[in-house]
Amino acid sequence: MNLQIEQCDLQGVVLCRPRKFADSRGYFMETYNQLTYAKAGISCVFVQDNQSRSARRGTIRGLHFQTPPEPQSKLVRVLHGSIFDVAVDLRRGSATYGRFCAATLTADGGEQLFVPVGFAHGFCTLEPDTEVAYKVDRFYAPACDAGLRWDDLALCIPWPVDPADVTVSCKDAELPGFKTFVSPFAW
Repeated sequence: MNLQIEQCDLQGVVLCRPRKFADSRGYFMETYNQLTYAKAGISCVFVQDNQSRSARRGTIRGLHFQTPPEPQSKLVRVLHGSIFDVAVDLRRGSATYGRFCAATLTADGGEQLFVPVGFAHGFCTLEPDTEVAYKVDRFYAPACDAGLRWDDLALCIPWPVDPADVTVSCKDAELPGFKTFVSPFAW
């Protein structure tokens, strides 16, 4: 198989490492193959690709998710630069409810993080001009768009940037905290 799979600390979150074939010209890498990913346990049918570019190191996007009836799974990768990528378990009744896992994703390494339904997702750029692409298995639904504060003390996420140096959108800065969150996701 041209894909290495590593189960993360939270059940369902998977770190994927597609195989790179390098030679004097550079490299080739298959970034997605539905059959290969299905054999690895990721059987989503992705319907939309999204891409972001963050000009500054220390840009945090998230923690985002879509609520039912349009929840999304995501397959995240970096096209340029690197990120500290985070998934937070929002599934009521889960033994890991409210816990997070994180991985560093790099353009050079080609790593991907699969974030299933029932998790919030966010990332912090580790380099300037970082570009991130991700596939989702449901279309964007504005009425279901939701999120949690990136710096919520209840989550204790060790973002790799001084809070004074963070760049965050006005929308993300006003997201609610985890303690008042009533999860629509069940284990």
